[in-house]
Amino acid sequence: MSLTSVVALKPPPAVGEEGIDKVLRALRTHLDMDVAFVSRFRERDRVFTHVDARGVSPLKAGDVLPLEAGYCKKVVDGRLPQLIPNTAALPLAMAIPETRALPIGAHISVPVRLSNGRLYGTLCCFSGYADTSLGERDLSMLKVFAELIADRLEVDQQAKDERLRKHRVICAALAKAQPNVVYQPIVDLARGQICGWESLARFTDEPMRSPDLWFRDAAEAGLGLEMELRAVEKGLAGLTQLPAGHYLSLNCSPQLFLSGRLARVLATCDPSRLVLELTEHSIVSDYGALVASIEPLRSRGLRLAIDDAGAGYASMRHILQLRPDIIKLDMALTQGIHGDSQQRAMASALIAFARETNCSVVAEGVETLPDLLTLRRLGADKVQGYLTGRPMPLALATLWQVPRLPELSDPKAL
Repeated sequence: MSLTSVVALKPPPAVGEEGIDKVLRALRTHLDMDVAFVSRFRERDRVFTHVDARGVSPLKAGDVLPLEAGYCKKVVDGRLPQLIPNTAALPLAMAIPETRALPIGAHISVPVRLSNGRLYGTLCCFSGYADTSLGERDLSMLKVFAELIADRLEVDQQAKDERLRKHRVICAALAKAQPNVVYQPIVDLARGQICGWESLARFTDEPMRSPDLWFRDAAEAGLGLEMELRAVEKGLAGLTQLPAGHYLSLNCSPQLFLSGRLARVLATCDPSRLVLELTEHSIVSDYGALVASIEPLRSRGLRLAIDDAGAGYASMRHILQLRPDIIKLDMALTQGIHGDSQQRAMASALIAFARETNCSVVAEGVETLPDLLTLRRLGADKVQGYLTGRPMPLALATLWQVPRLPELSDPKAL
């Protein structure tokens, strides 16, 4: 079973960024002004983080001005009023170079403060012409919008802080040569012998948690490919020590296939001994590009497996679009199958499909002999699970023998 199922997930965009742009557009349009913006104060300057304008704007997101330039700092300090319907009526406003340069005929601005009271910056609107219709109701509305924007900015900052924390944790794990890998045997039911191994990632660093959560955090921190490549490279290191007739199965996300980095890692390996598993949970946005990236490897003998089949709709899309060599039945489908007619019906349908499309079937999560015998009777080709071998270090894998199960060689057991 894949432990990298969430690697496909891309890091999410900053929370609220699009929402703030919409708020600015609504605010500027309602007030019928030319420019609306949010600026963030820094020690000596201020940066325009969001800008919405009618027509060509004299400002754009990312612009930086000295903190004392313009109106914002003066409004926050109380040297200028928050509401200025006509800048010509205020000598201090007319003394500001930007008033004539932009020009600014009407200006309305309020501070943006975070929940802890810290000043973030300002929310401002201005027009090239005076607008004496602006009043206290407009100022009150601007203050409400400033609170809404502050909430969004705070959530955004929390998300950024969390991604930074995850980035540090993942970097520390990579620096300690994490993850480690273990190998779980895959048994051919016709012969009752091991035919392959799946390489699985394991983490011993803090915080202690399942590998899928480590890979999820790595993806969200922008280090998903690095973590995945590390797991692949460590898994491949054991290939030469495993028996020559055994294949090695490795978990790979679509992003790793498409990155071009995987082919370089596999360049020195015998592709006929490799199986790459794509999990049911992996998001594939462009099957054509994915097929093209995999084809050079498959043409050299590498096989493709779809993991977690039967766990959801996505696995069937993967199977139909990618035409794999191996279909791996999810443990949710195989565990307890001996006593569940619906599980048997679903597994039987997938096995029949595999037979029609020349795929082999590996049943995962097999822990009991009745389940194993049921899967063999239904037509599964191979099994993987605690019954035939738990994930184990390489040194033990090189010596492992399938536990004696007389029923495997007894035709009456069918």
